[in-house]
Amino acid sequence: MGVTMRAPCERSGEKEEQEEEVAAASGRLAGPPETEEGSVVDSDSDQEMEGIRGPGELTKDTLYLRSCQAHSVVPASCFLRQGSTTELNLRHRGLGPQGARALASALTSNPYVKRLDLRDNGLCGAGVEALAGALSKTSIISDVDLSENQMGVVGAQAICAALTVNPTMQKVQLAGNGLEEHAAQYLAELLLAHTGLKSLDLSYNQLNDHAGEILGPALAENTGLTELNISWNHLRGPGAVAFARGLEANIFLRVLDISYNGFGDPGASAVGEALKTNNVLEELSMSNNRISAVGALSLGLGLRVNQTLRILVMSRNPMRGEGCFGVLKSVRENPTSALELLDFSEIQVDREFDDLASSVKVLLPALHVKTAAHRVKYKKELPSVFTPSLPASVPK
Repeated sequence: MGVTMRAPCERSGEKEEQEEEVAAASGRLAGPPETEEGSVVDSDSDQEMEGIRGPGELTKDTLYLRSCQAHSVVPASCFLRQGSTTELNLRHRGLGPQGARALASALTSNPYVKRLDLRDNGLCGAGVEALAGALSKTSIISDVDLSENQMGVVGAQAICAALTVNPTMQKVQLAGNGLEEHAAQYLAELLLAHTGLKSLDLSYNQLNDHAGEILGPALAENTGLTELNISWNHLRGPGAVAFARGLEANIFLRVLDISYNGFGDPGASAVGEALKTNNVLEELSMSNNRISAVGALSLGLGLRVNQTLRILVMSRNPMRGEGCFGVLKSVRENPTSALELLDFSEIQVDREFDDLASSVKVLLPALHVKTAAHRVKYKKELPSVFTPSLPASVPK
């Protein structure tokens, strides 16, 4: 997954389709002179639209057009074409804060949208604040993507508060929003309060050591989250250890991606300790975490007893063949291991490792071992972690 980075709160350039939006909006908003104060769409236009749309669709479109005019923004044609479909995809539209305010007014009365995709719209904190008000009231939307919107701590505070009081929400994506340690407290409060949230994406942010120390205890107490992506952050040192300790106590999380942080050997050791007691986690990605052979051996101590982990990805760590050998040896010593994929991609191993892999394959025939020299075909069968009613991509 790539994240589009722009200067803070810089609006995207208008897409070609906006020319169509301008034309479509002009036709709806221009009309004859207003006959009543506050009227935007005349009664004849309403009657014409009612002939091809239901009353509910007419109401939501009318409210949206009026809201766009009030906020001096061009209506998004996708919203007007949405009809009664349950997914509203407005990513890369350059809505900005004003566009978000206009949309928020219409969302509160929209009875159809279950999945809302607003990725990369330059919403900033102000725009997310406006949307948070709508999301706190809706009982329909259960899946929202607000990634790449430079929401910062202001937006994080607003959206977390809104989601805390909305039990309907099940999946939230907040990747690439410049979230730092000051936002961690609001994220922790969300994890502690929301038991219905199943999937959370915090990747490509700037959550650091202190953030890890805040999020770790919240993860330990969370009762509901089954999938968490916190890759491409700055969790390292004491923060990585505290976060791993949260994993040790958690009894719900089944998929965790902590790749591209800086867990290092202390973090890897803490994860190993977590795997000794955690009997729920099924997928763990910890690529590129500065884990040496020493850290890999410590992690292996947890693999000797763990019975639930199916997928472990440790590619691009400086653990060399020695570390890979130690991890695989630990797996061999666990006859109850559930591992199906052990990924050491881009790490060179020797003949001794290959011989060990062959012997482990006899004991655990379902296990696939991937290295720099050995690429394997492994078809991942997704566990029933979070099954949305609509197809949605989860960045990895």
